[in-house]
Amino acid sequence: MDICQVTFANSFAFQRFDDKLMEALFGYAAQNQKPTEERSISSSNSSTASSPAPPAQVFILDPRKSQNTAIVLKSLAISRKEILDALQEGHGLSADDLEKLSKISPTPEEAAKILQFNGNPTKLADAESFLYHILKSIPSAFIRLNAMLFRSSYDPDILHLKESLQTLELSCKELRTRGIFLKLLEAILKTGNRMNAGTTRGNAQGFNLSALQKLSYVKSTDGKTTLLHFVVEQVIRSEGKRCANNTRNHEISGNSNDTSNNCKGDECWDSKTTKEDVDKEYLMLGLPIVEGLSMEFSNVKKAATTDYENFMGMCPALTMRIHDIRQLVSRCGSSNERSGFVREMKGFLEECEDELKVVREEQARVMQLVKRTTEYYQAGASIDKGTDPLQLFGIVKDFLAMVDQVCIDISKKLQKKPWPTAITSAGSPPLSPLALSPKTPVRLQNLQSHFVSQETGTLSSESEDDFSIKVRKSRGQHPEPAI
Repeated sequence: MDICQVTFANSFAFQRFDDKLMEALFGYAAQNQKPTEERSISSSNSSTASSPAPPAQVFILDPRKSQNTAIVLKSLAISRKEILDALQEGHGLSADDLEKLSKISPTPEEAAKILQFNGNPTKLADAESFLYHILKSIPSAFIRLNAMLFRSSYDPDILHLKESLQTLELSCKELRTRGIFLKLLEAILKTGNRMNAGTTRGNAQGFNLSALQKLSYVKSTDGKTTLLHFVVEQVIRSEGKRCANNTRNHEISGNSNDTSNNCKGDECWDSKTTKEDVDKEYLMLGLPIVEGLSMEFSNVKKAATTDYENFMGMCPALTMRIHDIRQLVSRCGSSNERSGFVREMKGFLEECEDELKVVREEQARVMQLVKRTTEYYQAGASIDKGTDPLQLFGIVKDFLAMVDQVCIDISKKLQKKPWPTAITSAGSPPLSPLALSPKTPVRLQNLQSHFVSQETGTLSSESEDDFSIKVRKSRGQHPEPAI
């Protein structure tokens, strides 16, 4: 071991590199070690060939802002003269060009410094030179640019506002229409009254819709189901039974004019059909009907995403901008009445003012409709200070998402597991494992703690043609919760 180490060390110590051979093979010295005389000649040639230093440019803006402004100007595909012409005529610039130019707008202090420059304009830096010539020609150039930018964005803004108004109106119409949603609410109300039978809470006429978001919190004593699953399944079964009866009665009426052959309930099934098959058939028929609830309430879900503050503030904001532009036009018109910019803006402002007047009236009408709809479902909620007037749509949207999930769960159960073969009492409709029974009721824990309603609205089964719903409000005393 020691001998090997000594041998290796000795061989390494005595090894020599052939410098000339290395230089011949790789040219290391030839490339990197130039004679002093050669380096001096090369240096003198390079200094002679170099051009004289350009004259120093004059910067007025902050160096970083001046550089950023110059970058924006280079990205424009139009000349300075074209920009000046567009500012004089009030049109001719694209929305993209207007947006870029508005970003390089100088502050009043910067504009004053640029206009006070009395040196040679050719010595100004690119950004300062552009701003100098623009502001010297049209002092209100960037105010005009902002006005033209507002005009280019006005149509999309007012269209968005109109679409929001239409969405809210259609949302109220969807909530007014009788359908699966009201059937679900009635089923929830009946379930609560049934479970609270014999108590002061057992004859409620309504409940606060905020309780819908808590339905999944109320679980059965065995923890296998929730009140939400129970109610949705009952409505699905009811809709499936109604659909099956209508289909069979239609087939019978098509074959015979004798209406006495019409059947109801389990009478429509032959004797070989088990009650489990009937129950599954009802669920299969009713499931698509309840699943379609989200599609029926498409506008309600859109309305839930509306920001109330932005929605209500858009009209005043547009009005304020129009007022500012009106003052600009007045100043420009006093100095140059024949300006194309003045003519363009005057026509635009007249159209905007007339349109905004109509939109404000429409907004007031739609918000009254929203208030009445909220009062119908949540009595007193619309007068609570600090409450979002559009919160109803958010509550319903969340509830629809919960119902959709329950439908998915029920669909999976129908596909995976066969229904129990136990036969219910003769002559009664088939019940699911979640169905209520007078003898074996499904007990739901924490029911009262999750459904304490302070103000309730009536949910009548009768049609409401004029939507003039009588709402029972609490006055001094809180009504008992529905469920």
